[in-house]
Amino acid sequence: MENDTSALKDAPGDSSEDGQNADLENDFTSSKLGTKDYWDEAYKRELQTFHDIGDVGEIWFGEESMDRVTRWIETQNLSDDISILDIGTGNGMFLMELAKNGFRNLTGIDYSPASVELARNVLREEGLTDINIEEMDFLNPPSSLSSFDMCIDKGTFDAISLSPEDGQQAKTRYVASLKQILRPQGLFIITSCNWTKEQLLQIFSPGFELVKELPTPRFQFGGVTGNSVTALVFRFQA
Repeated sequence: MENDTSALKDAPGDSSEDGQNADLENDFTSSKLGTKDYWDEAYKRELQTFHDIGDVGEIWFGEESMDRVTRWIETQNLSDDISILDIGTGNGMFLMELAKNGFRNLTGIDYSPASVELARNVLREEGLTDINIEEMDFLNPPSSLSSFDMCIDKGTFDAISLSPEDGQQAKTRYVASLKQILRPQGLFIITSCNWTKEQLLQIFSPGFELVKELPTPRFQFGGVTGNSVTALVFRFQA
């Protein structure tokens, strides 16, 4: 899942400071953006466009959102062989950026077969054939998917929250999956356009401790100040 953020932001929700106490169960209505069919069709189109003209597609939330996370990672003086999982890798561009910054133990997963094919093609074009890309539903991960030092999510949790079947259950399963695959003291970095800092703290508690809120663009409207995007770093307290 790596595209169409404008549509994600159209879902009901309040990223302003006055919207921090919104009911987490009723914050969003269901949407086709929470369905596998939607993303399968979206990535089939992007894959065809890549084959036709070599366009890799959009970067979710723009390049600045990707750079924001990689800049913070660079400041942590982490080993270049830490295991990093990109949840909902889409076109694989985030993994490409991490590889260019020297990280070698990289995995991307997505439940859309077309996304997986697109990411593999994009990375192969750049000579990055040692990055592992797997077709996988994060809400139903195999036991073999475990022991990552870091997990990164840029919009996938937003889309999962819009599941027409049961968005609340999907959020619960997401947190359970995250706890299954992260090492104790592992890092989880999430970028969201639908959830505020306070809401994300509530969703991922207990189990995750806030390490850092990454600065994102702020806006003012009608005397209210807020953020259009929230980016947080958590540490898993197993």
